Amino acid sequence: MGLVARALEEIGIPTLVLTAAHSITKSVNPPRAAYVDMPLGYTAGKPHDKEFQKQLLRNTLILGTAIQTPGTIVDTGVRWSEDSSWKEAASSGLNNGVVSAEGDTRSERINTPQYQSEEDRKAAEG
Repeated sequence: MGLVARALEEIGIPTLVLTAAHSITKSVNPPRAAYVDMPLGYTAGKPHDKEFQKQLLRNTLILGTAIQTPGTIVDTGVRWSEDSSWKEAASSGLNNGVVSAEGDTRSERINTPQYQSEEDRKAAEG
């Protein structure tokens, strides 16, 4: 999404990325982003919770308009729950389409961005 946001900004369309994946968003360096501590796939909250979703959108837009430095990711302070035990199940690998007796089979996340090509790296670095 960050690369799409950057392309839109280049043609004059302001963007604000709402993300639940801080490290991934940081690696693609969007012009502006707002982070929510939510499970992937639920970035805007629980399904059918219209009031929460409207309030999240309002707060995110307010935070986004205050961003002055390109590449900034603001933390909205929104959390799935005060108890972070949901993260164990959400990242176990057993609830995200990866079924394995060993649990999570994904590669460990590292801070150094990884790109599929040199062209992708250059696009992300702008």
